[in-house]
Amino acid sequence: MPHLTIEYSANLPHYPEAETLTALNATLCAHPQVQDEADLKTRFIVADSFEIGIAPANRAFVHAQLRLLAGRTPEAKTELAGRIAAVLRERTPRPQGVMVQLSVEIVDMDRPSYVKERL
Repeated sequence: MPHLTIEYSANLPHYPEAETLTALNATLCAHPQVQDEADLKTRFIVADSFEIGIAPANRAFVHAQLRLLAGRTPEAKTELAGRIAAVLRERTPRPQGVMVQLSVEIVDMDRPSYVKERL
């Protein structure tokens, strides 16, 4: 915990994943809600198969989901979502003629059912 997963559509070529992972981890680890930098796990997933709406248009997406143990204030969640969105907004490719949709979601994880061990 926390877990940050960024999914993006395959029609966003040359996504700078490594640089974006570094920037995301830096901005999140600078936030007081992330107490131990070694707890942050961040990854990208490319959606090879996707549809956006029903119109035959050039559309793409980037969606980030940050999963945190429950208990954060709404203000803290809003700030974390804003930090993630700012990094993605800056680094997401914008191919000409393609509408890119960016979204960020903060999800509370159930504390009693979460298991984590360092082996």
